[in-house]
Amino acid sequence: MPGFMLNWTWWTSALFIVDMIVRIAAVIVIPRNRLPTAGMAWLLAVFFVPEIGLPLFLLIGNPKLSRQRRLKQQAINGQIRELSQGVEFGTPRADPPPWFGSLVELNRTLGAMPLTGDNAAKLYPDYLDSIAAMTQAVRDAQRYVHVEFYILQADATTEPFFEALEAAIARGVAVRVLMDHWANHSKPFYRQTRERLDAMGASWQVMLPVKPLSGHYQRPDLRNHRKLLVVDGVVAFTGSQNLTDDTYNLPANLRRGLHWIDLMVRVEGPVVSSINAVFLSDWNSETDEVLSGEIDVLSTRTGPGDLDCQIVPSGPGFESQNNLRLFVGLLYAAQEQIIIVSPYFVPNEALLLAMTTACQRGLRVELFVSEEGDQAMVFHAQRSYYEALLRGGVTIWLYRKPFILHTKCMTIDDEVAVIGSSNMDMRSFGLNLEISMLVRGDEFVTQMREVEAQYRAASRELTLDEWLQQPLHSTVLDNLARLTSALQ
Repeated sequence: MPGFMLNWTWWTSALFIVDMIVRIAAVIVIPRNRLPTAGMAWLLAVFFVPEIGLPLFLLIGNPKLSRQRRLKQQAINGQIRELSQGVEFGTPRADPPPWFGSLVELNRTLGAMPLTGDNAAKLYPDYLDSIAAMTQAVRDAQRYVHVEFYILQADATTEPFFEALEAAIARGVAVRVLMDHWANHSKPFYRQTRERLDAMGASWQVMLPVKPLSGHYQRPDLRNHRKLLVVDGVVAFTGSQNLTDDTYNLPANLRRGLHWIDLMVRVEGPVVSSINAVFLSDWNSETDEVLSGEIDVLSTRTGPGDLDCQIVPSGPGFESQNNLRLFVGLLYAAQEQIIIVSPYFVPNEALLLAMTTACQRGLRVELFVSEEGDQAMVFHAQRSYYEALLRGGVTIWLYRKPFILHTKCMTIDDEVAVIGSSNMDMRSFGLNLEISMLVRGDEFVTQMREVEAQYRAASRELTLDEWLQQPLHSTVLDNLARLTSALQ
């Protein structure tokens, strides 16, 4: 009996010491270079449920890409700055808002891309119309086609696009394709898509592959979420739409009758080369191949329009959250109204404060989100902010189910807009590689207003009185999801 008690005391003391070492180490390691909310969430997980929190932190606790990948991005940024130094990419519009120049400089400092003038842009709010427009652009290709989509599926809806790629290769056009590994490998048509690309002779590569046995490993939920198409350096597309059917061909979506609503933009002018530079940097990061020769890098080719455009790449390969800083800067710069469309809206403190402060400054602030969610955790985390937004004066529009409003855009007053792949949530700010395009020009904002009017007509306004009637179990789910959303 004394021996048993001695052993029990020894093991208890040893476990206590190990537990204290883990907790002290966690306090030192976890908050370092991490947002306070994320640091606190991780500490709570490790302290209160260590058997789950600690393994989870070891698996997904690093929100950055590898040091080698970040150094590669820094080198690419340096090359872009060097190539664009002192070069005029079109003629910028006259009489910009007083704050516009500082926002452009912010984007230039963080993402390296220059402001370009003399651009034209056309919006495609219809899902099939955008695929048809991209297909036609590929049919017109003479030199190269660069395809980069988070989700890429060779299905019945995208069949004309894949046929256009095949025809382009047959006439000697170089076709290069990038698609995210994690987002595609478990989706329908992944095997068929790969086989189709191989059969046509396209050069293709998965992005951010999670293949630890092959030496490819990083935090598995770091994703390349960009959507873009570049043809001959003359025309480009970007926006929110993946290259797949508007149901994503998923049984759960088909069973619920869900369909995605997206917005793509077709651009011509010097900004095309900036979008192409994003593709080239991603291609180099995944393949170590430096593309040159027939490919224009930061071309000064004048476009048929008068829009000022600047591309803002962001993601865990950068040291800063480029998209978040742009969004917050625009919210504080606005003088009249702010309209935001974001399918996954989980703001941090800075973004939430900027939105409610805009209301207090007398601005009209509108937020479009979906009435129904396709991702339960994000949907509930998003809902946890509705009361604060409504009390702060934000008008919330719920796009009616069974449609998922997947568009990602923002308009500021009547002259400036942002469109791209970036949601307004912590994942898009810190974990996803995204592409955003800042646009200045009242003619473009007029196009955006027409799309916003379509969304408003298909939505219903959420009132504070209605929201306060939410059942208790729903509020509990929302708050729990809010806590887990900070685990970055």
